[in-house]
Amino acid sequence: MLVAALLISAWVITEPSPASARLPASAFDRPGDPARGKLVFAAGDCASCHASPGQPDRLHLGGGQALASPFGTFYVPNISPDPRDGIGGWQAKDLANALLSGVSPDGSHYYPAFPYTSFAHMSVADVIDLMAYLKTLPPVSGKAPPHELNVLFRIRRMIGFWKLLYFDQSPIRPDGGHDDEWNRGHYLVESIGHCAECHSSRDLLGGIRGSTRFAGGVDPEGTGYDPNITPQHIASWSKDQIVTMLQTGRTPNGMHVGSSMSEVVTNTAMLPESDQRAIAAYIKSLPARPTPKP
Repeated sequence: MLVAALLISAWVITEPSPASARLPASAFDRPGDPARGKLVFAAGDCASCHASPGQPDRLHLGGGQALASPFGTFYVPNISPDPRDGIGGWQAKDLANALLSGVSPDGSHYYPAFPYTSFAHMSVADVIDLMAYLKTLPPVSGKAPPHELNVLFRIRRMIGFWKLLYFDQSPIRPDGGHDDEWNRGHYLVESIGHCAECHSSRDLLGGIRGSTRFAGGVDPEGTGYDPNITPQHIASWSKDQIVTMLQTGRTPNGMHVGSSMSEVVTNTAMLPESDQRAIAAYIKSLPARPTPKP
């Protein structure tokens, strides 16, 4: 009896919980704005992962890029509007469930290699606008290969336990102690921009270590080390210098960012300067944290 009760409890607490179930029905009534969605797409660095590898078009979103991890290899999905192989059959609420709760249209958990742990803080309005923009892009046929994961991590239902430990879906609310620019930067950095996903170290289960948030860490693919972006490391950078880096990739010492950050800059350069300055304002305000050892 006890074993049965434990199994039932485990099944219940790991049940995927789509965001649309807790939102009012009217949340998705308004039409999306593709122009605003294009900015959300850029801020979210979507093309860097979802553009098909081996071709130059960043809007050819057929997926297929391989992401190595300690848990196995993940393959990024097709998010083009192709009705069969992409997300052409999705509604805005399906995208909201994916981004805000890490739940697929078939009701299963997404693996957190997809950084919904940050996207969960996005506004519904931004999700709707992003969906409107994605629908304007060319459909691409072909599905990504299935993930190649270690046996222990192939049961998606187990992600429900991971979410209990690490998944915070609380909204980002304006902080009256800061101005509008800082609040905009807070939103962009902590949600759409998902900066902490790379610039932090992780524990054995892949969760971000809070004490190292933004303080740098091993690249998620284990191919390098992402730098500390707290004042512990970049206190000498002015707000204008951070903006210049976001626009051009050039750092204050005359060098240029490399690796995956060069892709990020391709996207941040598309943002309005007001957003770039907001990101810089928030980064400058982060608590100084020591860089963890690789």
